[in-house]
Amino acid sequence: MDELEKIDLIRSRTGAGYREAREALESSGGDVVQALINIEERGNDFSEKVHCRSQEFMGQVKGILEKGRDARIRVKQGEKTVMDFPASVGAIGILGALASSQLAVLGALGTVAAMANNYTLEIDRGSDKMEDPAQRSGPT
Repeated sequence: MDELEKIDLIRSRTGAGYREAREALESSGGDVVQALINIEERGNDFSEKVHCRSQEFMGQVKGILEKGRDARIRVKQGEKTVMDFPASVGAIGILGALASSQLAVLGALGTVAAMANNYTLEIDRGSDKMEDPAQRSGPT
C-alpha cells in the first residue's frame, strides 16, 4: 500500500483532512493503525476541552442569572412605576435584540418614545438603588 492509499484510508476512517492524515502517518512512522490512534486521541482531547469550556460557560450564565434574580428593573414616569421586572428578563431582552435586527429597531423606537415622555429607568439591586444618570437633576 503506497502513502496516498494509506492517507485515503486514514481520512475515510477518521474524517481528517489530507494534511492531518499525512502528519499522523508521518509521526507514526508509516503505521496506519498508530496514525488512527493518534488522530483519535487528539479528537478526544479537543472534545474534552470543548466540554469543559461549555460547562464553565454554563456555570457563568447560571451565576449571572442568580445575581439577576434579586435585582429589579423599574420603568417610571415621575413617581409612577410603569413597569417592574427582574433584571434577568431584561438581560434576555438584550440578547434577543442582539440576535434580531427587528427587535433592535423596536427597542430603539421604544427608547426614543420613553425619552420623549420623560421616563426614567431605575435599577434596584436589593439593598442599593441606582437611577439612570441621564435623568438626574441639577448641575453635573
